[in-house]
Parts: sequence; C-alpha cells; structure tokens
Amino acid sequence: MSPSCCSGKCSVALSFLILSAVPIAYLISLERAVPSTHVISYHSSGFLRECAKWDDVGRRFLVSYMDGGGGIGELVPTKYSEDVLEEVTLVKDVDLAGNSSNGFVIDRHRNRLLLAVGDLIGNQYSALVAYDLSTWRRLFLTVLSSHSKEISYADDVAVDAQGNAYVSDAKGGKIWIVDVNGKLVYTIRSPLFTPPRWYNNFVSLNGIVYHPDGFLIVIHTFSGFLFKIDVTNGDISSKVTLIDVSGGSLRFGDGLEFLSPTKIVVAGNLY
Repeated sequence: MSPSCCSGKCSVALSFLILSAVPIAYLISLERAVPSTHVISYHSSGFLRECAKWDDVGRRFLVSYMDGGGGIGELVPTKYSEDVLEEVTLVKDVDLAGNSSNGFVIDRHRNRLLLAVGDLIGNQYSALVAYDLSTWRRLFLTVLSSHSKEISYADDVAVDAQGNAYVSDAKGGKIWIVDVNGKLVYTIRSPLFTPPRWYNNFVSLNGIVYHPDGFLIVIHTFSGFLFKIDVTNGDISSKVTLIDVSGGSLRFGDGLEFLSPTKIVVAGNLY
C-alpha cells in the first residue's frame, strides 16, 4: 500500500472519528445532566424495544421486543429502587422465533393484546397476533403477507370498537384489516401512501390510531405525512385524505396516541 493511499484512508478515519465524537459527546452530556423533572430509569434485557403502552387496568407498562425473537414484557420496579425498572418477560411465542414484535394495542373490551409482527432480517412474512391479557394464551395468529410474494413489514396496529384491527405496512405502504376473529378481510391502498422520491418510502406507513368517530390516523415516517382514513363503510378506497399539519415537520414520526378526541401526540425523531 502506498503512503499516499494510507494517508488518505487515515484522514477519512480521523474525520469520521471527529464527526462521530460530537453527537456521542452530546448524548453523554444529556445522560449526565440533572433532569428538570422526575425520571424513572429503565433497564432493558435487550438492545431494541419497539413499543410501550400503559395497561390501565393491570396498572403496568408493557413493552414489545424487537430483537431476541420478539415477545412482550412487563416493566417492574427492581429490588433496589422503585425509580429503576426492569423487564419481566410475559410471553415469547416459539412460532414467531426470529421475528420482531412491533407495535401493539390493548383491546380492553375483549381483554386481549393485538401485536403486529414482522421479520426484520429474513423477510418471511408479516402477521397479526392476539393474546389474552390475563393468561397470555394465543388467541389467533394471522399471516398477512408472505415475503416470497411481496416485501412488507407489519409495523403497528389499531383497533375499533367492534374489534377490527388495522395493521400498517411500513414497507409496502398499505393497511391490512383483520376482523375480530382474526380473518384478513381487505386491504386499504392509496396512491397517497407512496409520495414522490424513492427515499421518502424507505419507511412508509408506521404509527396508527383509531378515532371513535370512525376514522384512522396514520403517519408516513420518512415523508412526515399524516393521513386520515374514513373506515365507516367497506368501500374506503377513495376515503384517504392528507392532513394539513402546521407548526413544523413530522418527518421521522413514529408512534401515535390520542390524548383526547381532539388532541394527538406524535413520537419519534422529529425535525
């Protein structure tokens, strides 16, 4: 190897180290800073956690495991402090080994949890799984898409009063609708779900919520677009509309949650 080649590579490596040191130093400073509000620490047993929801009846936080073959865990105080939480695994489904457990929703009226499942690495299939919240017995497993036919990734799920589930596809840009018994009934597609420029569709439809007035709101992560979808009847192909958002971009938005019938919160690395 020539000295000039080595010098060039060393310069690139040095530049990378300098540039990466800036955000790392910033993150360290945030971790060491004294918070302005009360903070509860969370010690995870893995690297990637996709979703967390508060179970108001069970009085517990539930989390989904994106790595380690998926699963659902509960956050409980450690023996050292009530302000330090750790995970206790509630369910690990052997039939889903190798898949990631993504967004989930608590269907309170039926005492069940609905979980969107995707294969992050192998791309084998996307699925919706239902578990009993008391026994964690699996109620159904519905395969939504085989990746031998199309690329898809079940990312998040919402549920309506009748128990119908709406699952967002973060790769294929569509929404699967599964009835209360676990049957895939139809799919919502729209040209609006595929905005111009390929890089805007690297991660497509993501967080999704259902409003009691009979519509869905779903976020398109890489474009930041927020869509409203009327699901009051079966013929909904022309009921997708783009929501006009003011006050800043929602690009890289992820999870959604209604705080009230007129207020919604968006989580993610927004800018």
